[in-house]
Amino acid sequence: MEDLIRILVAIILPPLGVFLQVGLGKDFWINILLTLLGYIPGIVHAVWVIARK
Repeated sequence: MEDLIRILVAIILPPLGVFLQVGLGKDFWINILLTLLGYIPGIVHAVWVIARK
């Protein structure tokens, strides 16, 4: 259930979803960059990070 909430948050604001999963680590900063380059890559990365943990 928590992962579902994180995925929903990741769709709305991808860096927040990653932050809730892993904190201020490498994946968070990669997601910030991907979200700035394009919203869809940020969402894909965020869902991937949440699903793999």
